[in-house]
Amino acid sequence: MAASRLSKNANTGSPADGEPVYLAVGFLRRPHGVRGEIMLEIQTDYPERLKPGEIFYIGDERMPVTIATQRQHNKGLLLSFEGINDRDEIGRYRNNSLFVKLADWPPLPEGEYYDFQLIGLEVVVEETGEVLGKLMEIIETGANDVYLVKSESGRETLLPAIPDVVLGIDLAQCQMSVYLLPGLIDES
Repeated sequence: MAASRLSKNANTGSPADGEPVYLAVGFLRRPHGVRGEIMLEIQTDYPERLKPGEIFYIGDERMPVTIATQRQHNKGLLLSFEGINDRDEIGRYRNNSLFVKLADWPPLPEGEYYDFQLIGLEVVVEETGEVLGKLMEIIETGANDVYLVKSESGRETLLPAIPDVVLGIDLAQCQMSVYLLPGLIDES
């Protein structure tokens, strides 16, 4: 399960030693009104953590900002930041991601993982021990995520991220154990 997306400039989710891990929690869309509010497209399962007084970071430069106000609007949030009080000033930040440092974010509940923790895991069929490949991408669909697994030979397998298929995740061993439902893999 995903809670937030990893910063787009980290390929595997493993930052260089000593560098903080940033999670994208939203995408700043357009200014709203004249008092410095901006529409945020939510990209986290925990939007309640986006609250006044909390520090976040805008864009690839990771400019620190503190949320001044937050309120629901349509399918997103309207945010304002301390020290930014007009439409033109906040408009400079449109089309940028809003990040949080992973170290500043509360831990996930048991059994939930950030996407960056899963990308690169070796995917193994539990019954046979066969290595299907590495988890390369997480595709969001309406019902459940789908994991794209790629073997060393280049064969791609799509696995639904459901409890019947994903049996276990061992981050220490960098492995995901799966059960292949009948018909999931083309045997030809």
